Amino acid sequence: MDRKFGIELECLRQSNLDDSEILKKIKDAGFDAVFSNKYDIHEIEYISNEAAKLGLEVEFLHAPFRGINDFWCAGPKYLPLKKTIHQSIDSAAAFDIPIIIMHVDSGWYPPDICDIGLERFDSLVEYASSKGVKIAFENIRNFGTLAAMMQRYRLLPDVGYCYDCGHEHCYTETVHFTELFGPKLLCTHIHDNVGRNGRDNPDDHLMMFDGNIDYVDMMRRLRSIGYSGNLTVELEKNSKYDYMTDEEYVKTAYERIVKISKL
Repeated sequence: MDRKFGIELECLRQSNLDDSEILKKIKDAGFDAVFSNKYDIHEIEYISNEAAKLGLEVEFLHAPFRGINDFWCAGPKYLPLKKTIHQSIDSAAAFDIPIIIMHVDSGWYPPDICDIGLERFDSLVEYASSKGVKIAFENIRNFGTLAAMMQRYRLLPDVGYCYDCGHEHCYTETVHFTELFGPKLLCTHIHDNVGRNGRDNPDDHLMMFDGNIDYVDMMRRLRSIGYSGNLTVELEKNSKYDYMTDEEYVKTAYERIVKISKL
């Protein structure tokens, strides 16, 4: 199966390069697609235009998530985050970006699922659907909240999940999201780590094959549910990779995701 390969636009954030320069490096490395954590419509317009010039697809936007637990708590504290999520949806809709990624909660002990929170997520789902944008809820630490979302929106084709193999490995190693939620899979986040090992924050976002994720098993499971979408890398170059140039870093990411696709 021929697959497309994507990577996070912010993978070279530390280099203080213009987005157009990063996009050029991504294209030169061999990638077909990018995603971004940005949501301002003017920034997304620039990214979309520059990506189009290079023949790169903007696969999805990752909506802001800091303060997401406020969605599950009474009071207006959640409203600023709701506004920025709406901006992500609006930016995606304006430039034909089909999906936004959302977190559903944060931390090891998030607030309980409650009606007020579910109603707020219903509102976001309805807003995104009205704009022709799909929402992919990402697996993080708390399996139960994502499961509740998949159950609640099981009949809505505009709602699914983003499979993050790194989060699965270090947060919920015994839970295989692809086997549980199968065809609701909309997109992927691929990176590596060495598991939790008693650490509070084990989400290392290492280059693939620098940790111990079993990518043979991951690909087996993706194929078993018939996933034919992009394999998208979620990396951000840090001091661990200072020995690589920016070009080497992005090229290595491309070579390794291609290798994974053939496992």
